[in-house]
Amino acid sequence: MNLQIALDRLTREECFKILKETEKFVDWIEVGTGVIKEYGMSIVHEIKQSYPHKTIVADMKTCDAGKHEAAQAFEAGADITTVMAFSADKTIADTLKTAEQYGKRIMIDLLGVSERSRIIELQNLGVELVSLHYGKDMQSEGELGMDLFSLTQGLSNLEVAVAGGINLETLPSVIEKGLSTIIVGSAITKAVNPCDSAAAMKGLLTK
Repeated sequence: MNLQIALDRLTREECFKILKETEKFVDWIEVGTGVIKEYGMSIVHEIKQSYPHKTIVADMKTCDAGKHEAAQAFEAGADITTVMAFSADKTIADTLKTAEQYGKRIMIDLLGVSERSRIIELQNLGVELVSLHYGKDMQSEGELGMDLFSLTQGLSNLEVAVAGGINLETLPSVIEKGLSTIIVGSAITKAVNPCDSAAAMKGLLTK
């Protein structure tokens, strides 16, 4: 099970400081939407140059111009880029085709999706990697809802990641869902000691 660190609402300096402290324990590095908006694709390139053996996720949250935005991310060094599930099927198909051309991957962000039927449609388009996402604004109203997992439960040939305010207390119940990747942001990046927090979480994932 992968541990993906989400770098968001951080300065460039904070991103690199946290990565230096946590690199031993994280498998995938997500360059968050806010960080990309602040620093552009150059920060994706810098992080990939600094951590070439890590999987770099550019959280582009693409919803249109799929071919162009996917190419931007991959040419900057991203191994995976994110596309919103509510995007037009043509947009999603274009990003999947572009990923295939570059030998990279697309992660479909399921934020806002409430119907299992949409995920089946995505699979029919060729989607193999999705992210269950309990949004930042939603987190202020409560913890990650376990009913979120019912969207993908039992669907074969689907790699599932999950994000949404996950911390050391909630992680054990999330692990039980048997997902492929756990995405953690503030519980590591805002911790007093990010290294200790990442180590504890990775420890739970490898038990």
